[in-house]
Amino acid sequence: MAPARLTGMSRTAPRFSRLAAAAIVTVIALPLVGCFSTQVPAASPSAASPSASETLTFAEGAGLSPTAFVEWGDGFMTDENWQTVSPDDGNGGWTYGTLDGACTAEFWQGNISDAPMVDGDDSASSDEMLALMVQSSAEEITPLATTGEFSTLVGGAGGVENRQVTGAEGDRSWMIAVRAFTQMEAVLYVIVDCNGADAAATMDVVNEKNTIIVTE
Repeated sequence: MAPARLTGMSRTAPRFSRLAAAAIVTVIALPLVGCFSTQVPAASPSAASPSASETLTFAEGAGLSPTAFVEWGDGFMTDENWQTVSPDDGNGGWTYGTLDGACTAEFWQGNISDAPMVDGDDSASSDEMLALMVQSSAEEITPLATTGEFSTLVGGAGGVENRQVTGAEGDRSWMIAVRAFTQMEAVLYVIVDCNGADAAATMDVVNEKNTIIVTE
């Protein structure tokens, strides 16, 4: 069984053996059907309220309840600089694009009951998911990935640690950022893919406008 990407995803992004090598770009748009059990989270519990935590480091993730609910807070829905490319597909994924067509931001959220997660270590689990997405191994990904931050509660505030990889080929640049929540067997990620624009700068905009919401 070949490594594959999460159900509901349809775009392409690069694979790599070394991040700087131009020949590494290939397709990772392969379904996880038959490999992993994925489940789109139901609506967040109506009786609960979002966590007031201003940070959610990898270490703090281990302290979350297994029944906690984690989801993207969609900040592009009413943003005049972004438009819907692919609406919510019912499998946890949707895509926005810049109005000039230069960049897309593909989001996914869901629960994976048999993903290659590492108990009590959200950082290692996030690397495992990155490796899955680019058809590599955690041993190869870990030294190449860096730790970044999604935002929590307030856009642009940071605080939710993630693991990310970047790459470029010609005018194309891309960035994948993933956060696995081992306690809940949940994963959230975004793939920013740009042609003629800076993916890292666009990821900054993604993190400024979109947040991670945890409800316990």
